Amino acid sequence: MTTAPADSSNALAPAYGDKVIAVETAGSEPIPDAERHGSPLQLLWTWASPNIEFATVFIGVISVLFFGLSFWQATAAIVLGTALGAITQGVLSLDGPRFGVPQMVIGRFSFGRLGNILPAAANGLVAGVGWFAVNSVSAAFALNTLTGLRPLPSLLLVVVAEILIGFIGHNFVHTFERYAFPALAVIFLLAGVWTFKDADLGGGGTGGGIGGFLLAFSAAWGYAAGWNPYATDYSRYLPRTANRFRTVLYPAVGLFVSVALVAIIGAASATIVAPKDATPTAAFTGHLPGWLGDLVLLAIILGGISANALNIYSGAISIASFGLKLPTWLSRSVLVVVSGVAGTAAAWASLSDAGSAYEAFLLVIAYWVAPWLGVVLVERWLQGRTATDEELAARLSDRSFTNRPGLAALLVGIAVSVPLFSNQEDYVGYVPKHWPSFGDITPVVGFVVSAGLYAVLRRAKAQLPSTGSA
Repeated sequence: MTTAPADSSNALAPAYGDKVIAVETAGSEPIPDAERHGSPLQLLWTWASPNIEFATVFIGVISVLFFGLSFWQATAAIVLGTALGAITQGVLSLDGPRFGVPQMVIGRFSFGRLGNILPAAANGLVAGVGWFAVNSVSAAFALNTLTGLRPLPSLLLVVVAEILIGFIGHNFVHTFERYAFPALAVIFLLAGVWTFKDADLGGGGTGGGIGGFLLAFSAAWGYAAGWNPYATDYSRYLPRTANRFRTVLYPAVGLFVSVALVAIIGAASATIVAPKDATPTAAFTGHLPGWLGDLVLLAIILGGISANALNIYSGAISIASFGLKLPTWLSRSVLVVVSGVAGTAAAWASLSDAGSAYEAFLLVIAYWVAPWLGVVLVERWLQGRTATDEELAARLSDRSFTNRPGLAALLVGIAVSVPLFSNQEDYVGYVPKHWPSFGDITPVVGFVVSAGLYAVLRRAKAQLPSTGSA
C-alpha cells in the first residue's frame, strides 16, 4: 500500500497563488501548499500601514485630554500597552504557516467547534462593524475637512473603496498596505516633527493619576491586542518553511512602532490648543501649515482605508470561520459586502458624536479580547507539550471536537472583570466606584482570570479517563 507524499499538493498548479488582481476564492479552509507564497517581511507593512491613521492618533489624544495624563505619563502607558499587544501579535502569527487557516479557526483548539462560534461572532462584529465604523468616520471627517464635501457623501466614498479592497481579497490587501506604507510613514513623520515643535511636552496632567494611567494603558493594549484575533488571517498563505523568528518579529515590530509613534504624536498634539468647535481631524491638523495639513488629511483618509481593508476582510473571514454549511453564493467576498453595509450604517449613526463613541469602543474592545487572549495563549502553550501538528490539524477539521473549559474560562473572565472593574461613562463597576484610583483594569483582570481558570480546567480535563470528545 502506498500513500501520497505530504507535499504532493505542491504538484498542483496554483489557482490563486500570488495573483494580485484576482478575487480570492478561499474562505476559512486550510490553504493548500500549492497556494502558499510570500515571505514574513510582508507582515511588517501589513501591520504598520493600518495603524498610521487617525484612530491611533486618538489613543494619545484621549490619554491627555480625557484621562488627565501628562505627555510623558501618556507616553509610558502607550509604550507599555502597545508592546504587550505587539508581542502576542507576533507569537500568534506563527500558526499561519503552521496550519494555513485564519485566527478564528485556530480558536477551535481553545473553545471547540461550536463554542468557537461565540468569539468568532464577537470578532466579526467588532472588526467588520465596530472598527469599520470607527475608521470610516475618521476618514470621512478628513475628506470633509479637505474638500468641504458633506460628511455623509464623504463617508460613502470612503466605504466603497474599503469594501472593494476587502472584496478582492488577501493578495490585494497585502499589496495595498505595501504601497500605502511609505506615503503614510513620510507624511505622519513630517506631521510629528511639526507637532513636537509646537507642543508643550510639560503640559497636560490634569490629575489623572494611576487611574488615568491604567485607562491609557488599557486603551493602548486594547488597540494593539485588538489586532490579535486577525493574526493568522494574513500569515496563513506563507509557506510552511517560512522563517519562524521573522514570522514573529515583523508583525510585532510593524505593529509596535506604528502604534506607539503615532499615538505619541497624538499625545503631543493634545497639548496644543485646538480651534474652537473643530472636528477631531481638524483639531489635529489645525496647527500645521496649510500644505502639510492637507497632506495629513490625505494620509488620514488613506490610513483609514488601510485599516478597514483588514477589518472588513477579517470580519468576513470570522463569519466564515463559524464552520456552518452556508449557501454557496454566500462566499467570503459576499460576506465582505454584507459586513460593509452593516459597518456603514454604524458609521453613519456615530457621525454626530465620534469622539465619545470611539473612547467607549476602544476600551470595550479589550474587555473581550483580553480574556480570549488568555485562553488562547494558555492552550497554545499546553498543546505544544501534548500534541503533534498532525494531531492538531485533524482536530481543527473534527466537527465533533468540543472544549468546554475554554468557553467556560472565557465567560467567567468576562463575568468577573466587567461588572467589578469596568470604568465606562455609562457603567462604573464596583471597584472603581469605591476606589477611583484603580482606573480601569478590566482587561488585566479578565486576562488573568480566564488564563488561570483555563489552565486549571484544562489540566483537570486531561487527567480524566478518555471518553472521546469533551
